[in-house]
Amino acid sequence: MAQTIELGLDTFGDVTTGADGKLLPHDQVIRNVIAEAKLADEVGLDFIGIGEHHREDFAVSAPDVVLAAIAGQTSRIRLGSAVTVLSSDDPVRVFQRFSTLDAASNGRAEVILGRGSFTESFPLFGLDLADYDVLFDEKLQLFTELLKEEPVTWAGRTRPRLDNKRIYPPTASGSLKTWIAVGGTPQSVVRAAHYGLPLMLAIIGGAPMNFAPFTDLYQRALDQFEKPALPIGAHSPGYVADTDEEAREEMWLPYADMQERIGRERGWSRMTRGQFEAETGPDGALFVGSPETVATKIVKVAKGLGLSRWDMKYSLGSLPHEKLMKSIELYGTKVAPLVREQLAQ
Repeated sequence: MAQTIELGLDTFGDVTTGADGKLLPHDQVIRNVIAEAKLADEVGLDFIGIGEHHREDFAVSAPDVVLAAIAGQTSRIRLGSAVTVLSSDDPVRVFQRFSTLDAASNGRAEVILGRGSFTESFPLFGLDLADYDVLFDEKLQLFTELLKEEPVTWAGRTRPRLDNKRIYPPTASGSLKTWIAVGGTPQSVVRAAHYGLPLMLAIIGGAPMNFAPFTDLYQRALDQFEKPALPIGAHSPGYVADTDEEAREEMWLPYADMQERIGRERGWSRMTRGQFEAETGPDGALFVGSPETVATKIVKVAKGLGLSRWDMKYSLGSLPHEKLMKSIELYGTKVAPLVREQLAQ
């Protein structure tokens, strides 16, 4: 049977360099993200996801606001978070913001919920990291109740209780598409199946096919919970240029510098060029190269994992906006047609 797939983009609003080689101010980066999303819509891509961070090297702390600006300049591309850190947010406000975005975009809103790999939001909003697990568990439980768009009665220890409360505005369709982002733990995969929510895999290192046991576990868990088959998506860093050599050379230093900067906080050593070449190879997690190379890799992973969506995390450290725009153009006009043609065979 022919396989169909949605092809999207993700960005964290990485702070990029300008023509003078200096880092751009956050306000300009945010305007550039809006322009990048507008181009993604024009070249026929299916989704744009905006990540949430609260730190100097990423400009976007309020994805829903940026997405609302994008909604006003686009007509068809679906709009979502990548991810919304539900643990440090309020489920009611998250639902209200994205149901409002859904109205403003004429039904194009989605939300991807996750724990977040960065923890700056916890002290920022007065939360204790010791409650990391219970915060996500309780708030996800409440959010899934809100998705029913009926009066909600709920009680927990992480926020005030609700007694027969209806949340406004409702979505026009009565359904806000909601994904659970998973970094690679079986418990998170089973949780997504338990709540009957689509699964989004964050594949940022190693062989993507190593995630096959998680997609198998997800499908088995859906069966056991008596849930219908649901979409599986994946997100990986990527960059498209005219040739493989050009793509790797342009991406290498900005990506390595970003990895080193984050690694200093987490105890990683700097990525070597050899490690980079391995990750950009046929079995690595970085989808980097010419349109033909990137398309071949997407098709392989989409088939192997049974994906309904693949999103390219296209912002890569300080790599300039102009190069990101060229990558998006090639992704939409060259990569996407190749992928769809091969999967349709």
